[in-house]
Amino acid sequence: MQGDINNIYQLDGRVPVTKAIPFGLQHILAMFVSNLTPITLIAASAQPSMSQAQIAILLQNAMFVAGIATLIQLYPIWKIGSRLPVVMGVSFTFVTVLCTVSANYGYSAVVGAVLIGGVMEGTLGLLAKYWRKIITPVVAASVVTAIGFSLFTVGARSFGGGYNEDFGSAQNLLLGTITLAVCLGWNILMKGYLKQLSVLAGLIVGYVIAIFMGKVDLSMIMSGGAFSLPHLLPVKPEFHAGAILSTCIIFLVSAAETIGDTTALVSSGLNREIKGSEISGSLACDGYASAISGLFGCPPVTSFSQNVGLVAMTKVVNRFTIMTGAVCMIIAGLLPPVGNFFASLPESVLGGCTIMMFGTILTSGVQMIAECGFSQRNITIVSLSLAVGIGFTTASESGIWAIFPSLVQSVFAENVVAVVFVVSIILSFVLPKDMEIKKLGE
Repeated sequence: MQGDINNIYQLDGRVPVTKAIPFGLQHILAMFVSNLTPITLIAASAQPSMSQAQIAILLQNAMFVAGIATLIQLYPIWKIGSRLPVVMGVSFTFVTVLCTVSANYGYSAVVGAVLIGGVMEGTLGLLAKYWRKIITPVVAASVVTAIGFSLFTVGARSFGGGYNEDFGSAQNLLLGTITLAVCLGWNILMKGYLKQLSVLAGLIVGYVIAIFMGKVDLSMIMSGGAFSLPHLLPVKPEFHAGAILSTCIIFLVSAAETIGDTTALVSSGLNREIKGSEISGSLACDGYASAISGLFGCPPVTSFSQNVGLVAMTKVVNRFTIMTGAVCMIIAGLLPPVGNFFASLPESVLGGCTIMMFGTILTSGVQMIAECGFSQRNITIVSLSLAVGIGFTTASESGIWAIFPSLVQSVFAENVVAVVFVVSIILSFVLPKDMEIKKLGE
């Protein structure tokens, strides 16, 4: 029996179901809240606004889709899937651009853009051996750093109460502060994998306090019944060129992140270099599973960095073990009360949970930059791409794009991540490989 439990540290070892489920659930709990948060943020910015019942349906679908996507990564269909212990979920990478799309065109345009972009990334994934070297580590590091920056205003908006009349009220600020304090306290006091649950702890405490403050409508939690199949096409897709182009650019950004995540997982969990087929399969699953996610009205899915960190810490890489967690996620997607619960979360509770998480994304980007090394070339790529990306997309300076066509403005004027991605790619092409400052006489 001891041999069986030790198989959790092997990719294809046989593990008893009773032993596998707790470890599988651990991986799901580490990403559960993060999987649902992007939908709430994007839906909150939609024009016209979406009802809590509509958001609850999307949240239910998101759990179902995340479980299906994780299963495809673990047990590939043809060349789609990496056969690695990758846990999939709705991506934070797209929050900024899809909030903009949602506000400008409506949530229907989000669905249309995700469908097109997902098919594009999936197809590029199958052809990854021909292009993946274009996205160098320093480009990926610059992009992840930009994503962290871009999410700060999203977190602040939620912390203050979202797009509501009481934004910045004392109640909202108090609720956000208490939730954040619980997240911080949990992170400081807990040990081992329990630290991964700090967001969940903050969410629960914040939610309970919000109930006593009268900011939660408890009547809607059981409004959809105890069991329901996911809703296919709950939002009819619409297709707008600006929305599609800007979203496709972020799909390329997401591909860079996925390459980094999958490489880190193989290195830390399996102690070897990644294979080309694994990168290709992982990207193909990212893309095509995102298109499936769009069919269910949800934003794109991608590999979750939280779980890469969990694999590095626990060394649990067994596919069957992770699969039990994916099945639990699918079951949760069949239970409307779970989606209704998250749909009823006050924005300020969500902000208290996520504002620290968004800071962590920025920190991850800085760590990636450090791992690339501070050569003159890398410093130039990072500093110039971030300076242009952040400076040219700041609200007060966005008029700098006024001379460009409306399509270009819709893609870049408010999208720091897209600008950083394009500038860093161009710089990585044009800058010479050796830019080190040489002493006189050398």
